[in-house]
Amino acid sequence: MFKLGKPKSKFGRYIDQHEISQQELVEESKVNKATISRICQGDAFQPSMKNAGKLIKTLRKLTGEHVDYDDFWNM
Repeated sequence: MFKLGKPKSKFGRYIDQHEISQQELVEESKVNKATISRICQGDAFQPSMKNAGKLIKTLRKLTGEHVDYDDFWNM
């Protein structure tokens, strides 16, 4: 993947490390593409609990790892 010096959130770095594309997350989780893009750009944006749940469930499915809301966002 290309590193263009753009800041990434914890979530963005995680999906990069596991070679999961944003498009793959859109298709698997049914979360809007713009929402996923904002989540990946920086830590200032937090998804709704509904979308976060969908994303966490999808990441668990795709990686086989136990991930939790607290791994990426503060409550």
